[in-house]
Amino acid sequence: MDRFQSMQIFTRVVEMHSFSRAADSLSLPPSRVTRAVKDLEAFLGVSLLRRTTRHISLTSEGTFYYDHCRRLLSDIEAVESSFPGSAGTPQGRLRVDMTLSLARLVVLPRLKDFQASFPEIELTLTMNDRTVELVQEGIDCVIRAGTPEDSATLVAKRIGAFEWVTCASPEYLARHGEPQTLEDLADHWAVGYLSSRTARSLEWDFVVDGEYRSVRMRERLIVNDTDAYVVTAAEGLGMIRAGSYMVRDHLADGRLVRVLTRYSSPAVPLSAMYPKNRHLSPTVRAFVDWVAEVVREAQPSWRFDSPAAS
Repeated sequence: MDRFQSMQIFTRVVEMHSFSRAADSLSLPPSRVTRAVKDLEAFLGVSLLRRTTRHISLTSEGTFYYDHCRRLLSDIEAVESSFPGSAGTPQGRLRVDMTLSLARLVVLPRLKDFQASFPEIELTLTMNDRTVELVQEGIDCVIRAGTPEDSATLVAKRIGAFEWVTCASPEYLARHGEPQTLEDLADHWAVGYLSSRTARSLEWDFVVDGEYRSVRMRERLIVNDTDAYVVTAAEGLGMIRAGSYMVRDHLADGRLVRVLTRYSSPAVPLSAMYPKNRHLSPTVRAFVDWVAEVVREAQPSWRFDSPAAS
């Protein structure tokens, strides 16, 4: 029995709550994963996991052993990555999750540069707006907008920021007129955006004289996809309030027109979040540093001059 590999397999099974998902993430046959855990239990003389047909959980001995395995594996990774050999080279599998709009508009056009710089990294990029469980889903890093909540298990590194832009199509404004004040919004329609966290459409937040004001818009259409959100606005189906990077091209070519420019909004941070281990792997570090540079280079085109409300 390779005890070191068995420890790695055991911790992955615990973190992913599944033998099969652990096998997929490690590119190992499920039978090998099952055998490694059984051999480890036989060697230690205790049961580490409680198994049912649909669920696994740690025994008290398993919890004790898992905590020490994680500490030992993190220490080994930290020592190995401090040397100039292959252990310190960004390589291997990397799974990243981000929103579709950020991927399509910012990251994907530059992805060939990342592959050229780090040819040994095998990247899996998934695109979601929902909250993901990094450890349980085997995700190494997520990119999300908004102020991160305090977390005992995640590190959040700010990589950029954008502003909210209120806009509508020329067709919509020709039919309904252009709002001049927040009070005018009561006479307008919006395309709603459905939050995956609250299952409700988002309110519009503004800053007026240094204070936040939230506006609940009238809606006849609600979507849960950022591309659909922008497209429906360009088709004249309602006003939207979107991230500046999402609508920059539409504003530049006139498909959308910015309104309510006298009302400001606070910058919305973009953050890379990853598990709070004692050491950040070279592979995750390489991606976080690279995407931070990509966002930094793109940010000037996201900003618009916006005087504060009087």
